[in-house]
Amino acid sequence: MTEYDYEALGLVAGLEIHQQLDTATKLFCQCPTELREPEASTRRFTRYLHPTRSELGEIDDAALEESKVDREFEYLAYDSTCLVEEDDEPPHELDEEALETTLEIAQLMEMNPVDRAHVMRKLVVDGSNTSGFQRSTLIATGGEIETSDGPVGIEDLLLEEESAQRVAETEDGVRYSLDRLGIPLVEIGTSPDISSPEQALEAAERIGMLLRSTGKVKRGLGTIRQDVNVSIAEGARVEIKGVQSLDDIDDIVRNEVARQVELVEIRDELAEREAAVGESQNVTEIFEDTDSGVIGGALSSGGSVMAVPLYGFDGVVGREIAPDRRLGTELSDHAKRHGAGGIFHTDELPAYGVTEAEVEELRVAAEVGPEDAVAIVADSDDVATSAIEAVAERARTALEGVPEETRGANDDGTTRYLRPLPGAARMYPETDVPPVEPDPSEVPEPELLTEKVERYQAEFDLGEGLAEQVAYGRRMPLFEAVTSAGVDPTLTATTLESTLTELRRDGVPVENLTDDHLEAVLEMADDGDLPNEGVPDLLEALAKDPDRSAEEAAEAAGLGGADEGEVREAVVEVVERNETQVEEEGMQAFSGLMGECMGALRGKADGDLVSRLLREEIQKRA
Repeated sequence: MTEYDYEALGLVAGLEIHQQLDTATKLFCQCPTELREPEASTRRFTRYLHPTRSELGEIDDAALEESKVDREFEYLAYDSTCLVEEDDEPPHELDEEALETTLEIAQLMEMNPVDRAHVMRKLVVDGSNTSGFQRSTLIATGGEIETSDGPVGIEDLLLEEESAQRVAETEDGVRYSLDRLGIPLVEIGTSPDISSPEQALEAAERIGMLLRSTGKVKRGLGTIRQDVNVSIAEGARVEIKGVQSLDDIDDIVRNEVARQVELVEIRDELAEREAAVGESQNVTEIFEDTDSGVIGGALSSGGSVMAVPLYGFDGVVGREIAPDRRLGTELSDHAKRHGAGGIFHTDELPAYGVTEAEVEELRVAAEVGPEDAVAIVADSDDVATSAIEAVAERARTALEGVPEETRGANDDGTTRYLRPLPGAARMYPETDVPPVEPDPSEVPEPELLTEKVERYQAEFDLGEGLAEQVAYGRRMPLFEAVTSAGVDPTLTATTLESTLTELRRDGVPVENLTDDHLEAVLEMADDGDLPNEGVPDLLEALAKDPDRSAEEAAEAAGLGGADEGEVREAVVEVVERNETQVEEEGMQAFSGLMGECMGALRGKADGDLVSRLLREEIQKRA
């Protein structure tokens, strides 16, 4: 990848971090914040969504473009969702636990809470909200975080409801699941103070650490999403949505800078060629006997082939602007937004069953010369017509340079077109939820994860590595709760960070273990009702049968504190079975026999007791 002088290019970037909160209930109802499998849904219903005008009579451009795609939205409801998620009941008051956690986050970022928080409606008609809008509340403004390249301002902190989860494409549109809809979500927006890909990554990491320091955010894939705003001096602001992995942020920024640099160069080259975009036309007759499967399939279904001449674009449509993405890919993205499968263009033809003779006929029909290109769309009449117009419009913006737009993040660090940037017409007041007055005075400031690591080392005598694992791990709140109740910190830390990892590697379904399971097992071990060596076996038993209590599972598995007589009996049996080895090696046989004894007892006895009794029996016979 080309290395750029980001300062010379005038790179400006900002972040929007979206993090789900781990509250007991959703933001505007009392439903739990648990995710469900689609198969568990108890009913389903469908909706069609349309944009509405703002209080000033304006329609948001992004919402308007979404509405041009005619789709039916199907929703899966559960016994854990209610009429609020279905938009058949007004929202309840703002969740207090979510508000308190948001105020904790505001403190960590040195932000100023607002005097009164008003819930707003943010227009969304992509189906991810049954109401056609997302509820959002500004909680605090004016913070700052530190990075090695200088401070990055935090402009705003909002408390929002999470959108519904997209689970499938259907024949008529999209299927969503209501389990995620309404989970409290904070949105953190930085100032455009970021000037390099590395600083973008560092700022995201810092914000992530601060969020996890509360111990009240959800963990795992999909619980945190990063949006990145990127522009260069000769480019334009582009919002990149849905960066799932924090580690991808620097690559996303690099690739977007490269894309904008290439688009600026394409603009200049097209200007030199005096390029232009012609009027679209129907070229179906050329392809009536085509061998192209895509075009033939569209025509056999009664569709048509639409073309647009791109004067001066020869060689430019196929030019790479990002890894494995070309200007033609950009044109294709716009066609896809209008329902088409994509486009063909003369920079890549003949190919895909389209012959050289058909290409020549196409050039003649479009009245283009050797320096020109033609793009075509084959689909149903309506789709082909709207898609080719979208292609033509995107080609016209290529004459101007970089378009302002919202793009989606791809897994390979590149991006794809989604929709225009939203405007002010997208927001308007929510009249069903009363405003709240945030009171930060009773909200304690959370301890930073970096401070927890130091405390765990000093207070619990944990090694630096284990202390860091616990502090940054998803079960940090459980560690805090269990150790506060008096359970041994070392046992707790090793169980949560080492034992569970080893069991997972052995194929044990540890995802079935709840915090209640883990706490009960650790308390049994700490009370002496379960040897430490029996912890893995009991956890495995509970993971395989999570409906049992820890005590029931321990009894069924034969785990528990064996008395000294039972332990000595097992040790004697092992020693007698290995009598020859004991006589020849004496105490050197200890290590091998210790493992055999522990295996025979299978978690019923503490290792220290087994060790003492084994030494005694070996000494008797050596």
